[in-house]
Amino acid sequence: MPFDFTDRKIAVIGDIMLDAYISGSVSRISPEAPVPVVHFHDERFSPGGAANVAANIAGLGGEVRLIGLIGVDRDAEHLQALLKAARTIDIHAMTAVPSRPTIVKTRIIGERQQIVRVDREERTPVPDSLVDVLIQHGLAAIAWADVVVLSDYGKGVLSTPVLRALIDAARRAGKQTIVDPKRVDVEVYAGADYITPNRAELTAATGLACQSDAEAEHAAAALIARTQAAVILTRSAQGMSYFSAGQPPLHLPTFARAVYDVSGAGDTVVATLALGIAADLPIGEVMRLANHAAGIVVAKVGTAVVSAVELRAAISRDSHPAVPHKGALVSLDAARELRESWHSQGLKVGFTNGCFDLLHPGHISLLEQAAAASDRLIVALNTDASVRRLKGESRPIQSETARARVIGALSAVDLVILFDQDTPLEAITALMPDVLVKGADYTVDTVVGANEVLNAGGRVLLADLVSGESTTNLLLRGAGERAGGPG
Repeated sequence: MPFDFTDRKIAVIGDIMLDAYISGSVSRISPEAPVPVVHFHDERFSPGGAANVAANIAGLGGEVRLIGLIGVDRDAEHLQALLKAARTIDIHAMTAVPSRPTIVKTRIIGERQQIVRVDREERTPVPDSLVDVLIQHGLAAIAWADVVVLSDYGKGVLSTPVLRALIDAARRAGKQTIVDPKRVDVEVYAGADYITPNRAELTAATGLACQSDAEAEHAAAALIARTQAAVILTRSAQGMSYFSAGQPPLHLPTFARAVYDVSGAGDTVVATLALGIAADLPIGEVMRLANHAAGIVVAKVGTAVVSAVELRAAISRDSHPAVPHKGALVSLDAARELRESWHSQGLKVGFTNGCFDLLHPGHISLLEQAAAASDRLIVALNTDASVRRLKGESRPIQSETARARVIGALSAVDLVILFDQDTPLEAITALMPDVLVKGADYTVDTVVGANEVLNAGGRVLLADLVSGESTTNLLLRGAGERAGGPG
């Protein structure tokens, strides 16, 4: 499924927002009210709404003209700086309005769980003078663009006069239009080429359920009858469906491997659809690209952008179905590919190593601490030859294959590799984990690979030990019991 979206031009018109994320840890309930107390760790910002559509188009290699309203405030300055950094987003037609604040959605996150969202926005109708400005900017962008996206979050930019003027102008110019809808009076979208509701939006617009394939087809047919537009329905865990008058439906399963946050996933879908349509790709291929992109973005925390590199990597992975299961024993090269994939999803990768000959509570404690400090944990096992060099000819007790299977079966472990060297330095430098874990009987200065990981911005964790637990002690106790006989 090759693609190249370079030089594809997309006009994005709609409700521009700034998404803010305040994250921290939660360890107690407030004495003032039955709510969690979030201990602040950090704050980050990303483009939201129509601005997120634009950011995803730029991330995938396209060019964008973004039209909408912002305030005259610090939030507008912050949003403009984020968009300018994308380089291929033209923001000159973003109109600053002193009487309307920049729309900001602030999400408070505690322990990866969204606790509350605070919205700052002006809900009064956009005055006629601004309607005229939006239409003029939109008409200029349509003349420039290959495809037009109308990103309607119901915040006032895409009023009926603006929608009708832009949809009609795009049709006259022969430019295809994609609408991401919020309104239930969907006739206002008539004349658009594609409408991209989620299940809740389709049900709100038609009054019809759309859980099963048959229900979705029935509801989509009702929307098509009222708008004459094809319907691309996002269905969460059920994937995505395409409906068009006179054609059989196309249902695609989700490609998401993990779902951390669905914020902005619809924006990513719309961005990918717009670029695929601008590139004249068949609709089935466009849908698959958008489905892959959605699968990537929901594995990230918060509103996020999918890059062309990530999308190509995801397509390549899914073209080769032999993805290792959790806890699988894989080669170092395969582990490096998975580590890069996890990194692209914003996941923290941990690494620890050892012989793990006879598993005991000390091993379990170390692995549990390593897993708690990371999102994915790779365990490197000494090969049999390496163990013999370190421990003597009587070791290991279990073969490397047996040890890998036992370690891989533990819930804390995501991937297992073998290394034949006396130290795991080669594996550590190849994988460059975010967290390097060893027992507290080491110091940071004596942990192999610590300097490399720290210099790359990672950290070293010295896990607490369980007193008296070691493979050597197990073997000595076993030898003693055999010498003393049964009893």
